[in-house]
Amino acid sequence: MSEAILRNQVIQKAWEDPSFKQRLLSDPKAALKEALGVIIPDNVTLKAVEEGSNEFYLVIPPARHREFLKRMRVPWAPGRTSRLTS
Repeated sequence: MSEAILRNQVIQKAWEDPSFKQRLLSDPKAALKEALGVIIPDNVTLKAVEEGSNEFYLVIPPARHREFLKRMRVPWAPGRTSRLTS
């Protein structure tokens, strides 16, 4: 499953299920594991935030992360055009 598909599934579920949304905001790793079976490794920090109507969050990964994503053939890494399929 691609990162974009997973992100869209999580957002849709949060919009439809208020208890999932609250769990996602308070303990995102547990929420993803319980609801979707997605396991995030312990060494990865995961934060979920809710945008307000007049807010937009832009997350800029470190440059070394970009090179790692290219090596891992992640389709949404900068400079990549291939697609990841599930």
